Amino acid sequence: MRSFILASASPRRKDLLAKIIPEFKIQPSSLDEVVEPGLLPWEVVESLALQKAQDIAQKQNDACFILGSDTIVSIHGEILGKPLNDANAFEMLSKLSGKKHRVITGVALIQWPENEMQVTHEVSEVTFKELSSQEIHAYIQTGEPLDKAGAYAIQGGAGDFVASLVGSYDNIVGLPLDTVQRLL
Repeated sequence: MRSFILASASPRRKDLLAKIIPEFKIQPSSLDEVVEPGLLPWEVVESLALQKAQDIAQKQNDACFILGSDTIVSIHGEILGKPLNDANAFEMLSKLSGKKHRVITGVALIQWPENEMQVTHEVSEVTFKELSSQEIHAYIQTGEPLDKAGAYAIQGGAGDFVASLVGSYDNIVGLPLDTVQRLL
């Protein structure tokens, strides 16, 4: 029986993966996330997910599956990663206010030691209601936006910001389980 490794320290990904994989190890990648300029948003997340999985795969001695993942928010082609600080979070949330955006998660699965790789991505569309400056500031004060792509957590306080969504909710949280199951 092969072990299963999640190449992420994200508690959200851990909780999601536990719904479909009963036992797995967590080994976060320490990789510096480097992306070639000019890539489309889906190419960025696929590249980063694969880099993370490869980083962990190269450190394994036993047969295993390694799952890497990366999530971004994209609005009008602009990629919003994790905010650098409160001001950056305010800027991101202001851009998303009243608008539709895409949440894109790249997923890479490596079967080791065969080094067989599968890489794909999932896209969900989210529309935010109009947000006041006060709502944005109050949300930032919770501290929740600082480690989230696009500066928000749909499963947290920002769930109230959502006017509509199309696609996988799990994808927006950080790991599209249907996609993972398909790869397996």
